[in-house]
Amino acid sequence: MTSIADLNSTEKQSLHPRNPHRFRYDFSALIKSCPALAPFVMRNKYQDESVDFANPEAVKMLNKAILIHFYGIQYWDIPANYLRPPIPGRADYIHYLADLLGSVNDNVIPIGKEITGLDIGVGANCVYPIIGHQSYGWHFVGSDIDPKAIQNAKRIVTANPVLTPFVECRLQTTPTAIFKGIVQANEKFDFTMCNPPFHASLAEATAGTQRKWQNLGRTSATQKETLNFGGQNAELWCEGGEKAFVTKMIEQSTQIANQCFWFTSLVSKKTTLPFLYKALKKAKAFEIQTIEMAQGQKVSRMVAWTFLGTHQQKVWRQERWQ
Repeated sequence: MTSIADLNSTEKQSLHPRNPHRFRYDFSALIKSCPALAPFVMRNKYQDESVDFANPEAVKMLNKAILIHFYGIQYWDIPANYLRPPIPGRADYIHYLADLLGSVNDNVIPIGKEITGLDIGVGANCVYPIIGHQSYGWHFVGSDIDPKAIQNAKRIVTANPVLTPFVECRLQTTPTAIFKGIVQANEKFDFTMCNPPFHASLAEATAGTQRKWQNLGRTSATQKETLNFGGQNAELWCEGGEKAFVTKMIEQSTQIANQCFWFTSLVSKKTTLPFLYKALKKAKAFEIQTIEMAQGQKVSRMVAWTFLGTHQQKVWRQERWQ
């Protein structure tokens, strides 16, 4: 049997094999699905059709076209200055999550509304639940500490009947809590997922933004102050960065150890991993997996852990996946 890690090592520079965004965008098809994209499409210096990824509105409209064309979403919008996530990378997380579930289920990916995931930090864009439900039929709960983000995510869900019965958005009213107040006593989740704020400060986030602008060939002060993919402070940075955030998540995951099969989080920095492994050992996780993912030049990874022992996993699969 080919493991997830083996599969990943042979395709370092490509997206997940099931990711529909592995190939060049067909802008003619995208424009047909979303005519509002047309004004943003142009020829780049290689004479290929593209959009200006330094233009936040162009990125937003491309996302909208992708969600309409590939995922059957008829309404999608976000408030100004909120994160406009690159869809291909978000889809990769979902597909590797599906592989993770399948890896403990005789390589059969469990699908359908009985499979429930918790998206920690769902954001105003609600992208992970959209992709997860439309790709695998999963049910989602999305949580966030930002009332405006939750309000907008709910608007997206309500406006799309294909999502309404399957996606629920909950406001986390205690910013220091991750699971408490969101996960109810009688609930079970087959997985949790999180794309944590990985910068440790506003200054670090700003420096990262400036590097992006330089990579895009833009250098003016005004442009440096603008995020092409948007993002509120809580979406981009927190005290201690991803190391502190994910460590806290590991510690708090022990509170619901028997209510979730797999806890997962993206980890952007390789140097964060030793700290997380130490925290997971302290928390007495039964099993830990680290799955590398590559999107072009960017390498990230998903860290997953479970507290369920072999027998508990078997019972879980029999009760929920079969």
